[in-house]
Amino acid sequence: MADQEITCRDCGATFVFTEGEQEFYASKDLSAPQRCKDCRAAKKSARQGPREMHDAVCSECGADCQVPFKPSGDKPVLCRDCFSASRG
Repeated sequence: MADQEITCRDCGATFVFTEGEQEFYASKDLSAPQRCKDCRAAKKSARQGPREMHDAVCSECGADCQVPFKPSGDKPVLCRDCFSASRG
């Protein structure tokens, strides 16, 4: 199975549907994407509306940050950088 070039139905840009992505889609019984990554993200955002962000302080580095959930205070909150580093 080789990489496929697909033309986005929204913006007309050509994007690559990699062999790995094709295998993943097939394993989930999904059809090939018809939109590029940017157009898929824009459509998803329009469907869900703007995400409400909440102010917080990172438990790891102490930086002010915003998170997509309301911090309850009983669990540590990580900024984007510390969260990414923890997932490693």
